[in-house]
Amino acid sequence: MTALKELFTSDVGLLSLAVIAFMLGMGAYYTRYFLKHMHDDEARMRQQQ
Repeated sequence: MTALKELFTSDVGLLSLAVIAFMLGMGAYYTRYFLKHMHDDEARMRQQQ
């Protein structure tokens, strides 16, 4: 329980939460970006055939 208290109240804990949130957001963005471009490339390849 003290670990959660320190995570949400100390400067180091809040910065850790910010980094975790940023990394999760970046992972979601890149996943969406890569999937979109993979589908676009597949559609382009089908048009060329």
